[in-house]
Amino acid sequence: MTDVSPLAPAGFPDLPPIAGLRLATHAAGIRYAARADLFLAEMAEGTTVAGTFTKSLCPSAPVDWCRRILAEGDGTARAVVCNSGNANAFTGKAGETAAALTAELIAGELGVDPVRVYLASTGVIGETLPEEALRSGLPALADSLDNANAETWSDAAGAIRTTDTFSKAASTRIPGTAAHIVGIAKGSGMIAPDMATMLGFVFTDLGVAPDVLQVALSASVATSFNRITVDSDTSTSDTVLLFATGEQIDDEISSTDDERFVDFQTALDDVLLDLAHQIVRDGEGATKFVEVAVSGAATDEAAEIIAFAIGNSPLVKTALAAEDANWGRIVMAVGKAGQAADRDNLSIWIGPEQVAEHGVQFHDYSEDRATAHLQEDEVKIAVDVGVGTGAASIWTCDLTHGYIDINAGYRS
Repeated sequence: MTDVSPLAPAGFPDLPPIAGLRLATHAAGIRYAARADLFLAEMAEGTTVAGTFTKSLCPSAPVDWCRRILAEGDGTARAVVCNSGNANAFTGKAGETAAALTAELIAGELGVDPVRVYLASTGVIGETLPEEALRSGLPALADSLDNANAETWSDAAGAIRTTDTFSKAASTRIPGTAAHIVGIAKGSGMIAPDMATMLGFVFTDLGVAPDVLQVALSASVATSFNRITVDSDTSTSDTVLLFATGEQIDDEISSTDDERFVDFQTALDDVLLDLAHQIVRDGEGATKFVEVAVSGAATDEAAEIIAFAIGNSPLVKTALAAEDANWGRIVMAVGKAGQAADRDNLSIWIGPEQVAEHGVQFHDYSEDRATAHLQEDEVKIAVDVGVGTGAASIWTCDLTHGYIDINAGYRS
């Protein structure tokens, strides 16, 4: 583990219990010595499930497993298992066998159908999961299940980490109910859209029908995890799973027209955006948390593409690391995005300082004031491209020598 990110929250949050949920962790020695690398959540009978997954064309075996059982199942789940340190990706038939074995072993321990056991793996690509570690570790994992509480939440968030420097979690109470939403996530590098290597496990004790749950999750992911980037790389393993135990209400939300759905969607949006921001704050080697806000684009989609062109640019990111107000690099990134932009009507801000207007440097621009903003931990870049009303924001971080140090030695 490296030093904790300077952008990390003050501490791990105080998370509420979720009715109908038990958690466990175990050190199986899959990759890490003397630290938990297995996580298990057991959910009550009738728990509904929704999922979103990487768009990588080289997905991991657990992603394939989850996609299949989500598509072919009845929309309910009884457990989710995650291992860290080994992605079980690009492992061929051995990967499929390890995924099936994991589900079967946990299903046997819990007395449930394997197709109701969801899976996730994160870590090194191309290495097979050791069968002996699974056969010994998974029963021990199931034996240690306990109710969700402050300690088990913290242990769970820690067990799914790889290069993360801090454990990530967020929660909120759903207005007008006794139900909560709690989420844990991991991610630090290999973070980009399309399920931007990240994992997220989110739980609520509200009752929500599977199709409604999927609508809510897909909408939340679109404006949270799919609006962040650390290094522009999309993982083989990205997975977000949302489980609703229904233990806090008698009747579930069965339609998006239900008046309770809006409050649920808002609460879910808040939790997922909080987790997404924490991933950026833990970007490998990051010293700046950066919002890129684009307006005046032809469409919202065009604005998002332009924002990512800025946020993914190594030249922009290294300038941010150096606290250098080299705004020409922002102009470059807008121009390469491939979306409509009016060069002679382009405006740029670094924090509150207007840098450019109508395609030239702003008349009252102060590089000293722009630099002062870049010296803060949280930075905002705003661009109006001058062609329409489309707008979007994404979140990223700077690019420092720390990123190279972490990734050059990741397998050693």
